[in-house]
Amino acid sequence: MQLLAYIIVYPFLWLISLLPFRILYGISDFTFVFIYHIFGYRKKVVTNNIKLAFPEKSDQEIASIRKKFYHHFCDMLIESIKSITVSEKEIIKRYTFPNVEEIHQLEKENKSIVLMMGHYGSWEWIFILQKHVNYIGYAVYKQLSNKYFDKLVKRIRARYNSYLITTKETFPTLIKAKRNNELTFNGFVFDQSPKVDKAMHWQKFMGIKVPVHVGAEILAKRLDMVTLFLKVRRVKRGYYEATFTDIIRNPRDYKDFDITDQSLKRVEEQIREAPEFYLWTHKRWKHGKFDE
Repeated sequence: MQLLAYIIVYPFLWLISLLPFRILYGISDFTFVFIYHIFGYRKKVVTNNIKLAFPEKSDQEIASIRKKFYHHFCDMLIESIKSITVSEKEIIKRYTFPNVEEIHQLEKENKSIVLMMGHYGSWEWIFILQKHVNYIGYAVYKQLSNKYFDKLVKRIRARYNSYLITTKETFPTLIKAKRNNELTFNGFVFDQSPKVDKAMHWQKFMGIKVPVHVGAEILAKRLDMVTLFLKVRRVKRGYYEATFTDIIRNPRDYKDFDITDQSLKRVEEQIREAPEFYLWTHKRWKHGKFDE
């Protein structure tokens, strides 16, 4: 069944990806009508999440954020599909890194990097960073249930010397790279909820105490990697600017979880600045401690 689903769906996605952006965003607007007004995809979850994060806002303000979010959500779906065939030149134009020289300096220092970012703005096109640097790129991800689509996503990333690895693969992969004196750039989208029974650390996020993923910080300390945060800003529709901030060359000098907490605070700052670009469809606060 998985192969059949892939055979049926993939050609359709490939054909869509060939369309120019102006038509794709028209499809996004059409998709928004179905997802938001007709199907109401996770509308209750999104509404509850925004209310939890912004208890001070009125129902009208909540509805406005929700509607803008769904527009952006549909754009991201379309941009993900476009990734199948989009040219290198096009993505470089649309996803920029204004202070990439910071990474060039770390490269000269022979330092591997742990990059932390949130589900904010766009994380789908970050792999184009590999065209600006000489690092081998790894991104920790959750495997798709359909193994054929999982291979497709991996293939898209591999076009630019960037590879997806599971949590279990992360440490052995990077240990091997370190032994081979390879410089690696390791991305963690860390702001979603870990399994509560495995949570090592809790911190307030948008005013609510929640369990937090800490693997990125632990890995950086064990392998002596630089940590930094990626702040993503949507410049306009289909264009993003990603800035490297909070560069920490010696993470072992920091107390446990301080780096994670600092990065989580940066995600929160982005949300408060423009909440419509955060991924509100996940139950981020499902394990929240509301009495603390």
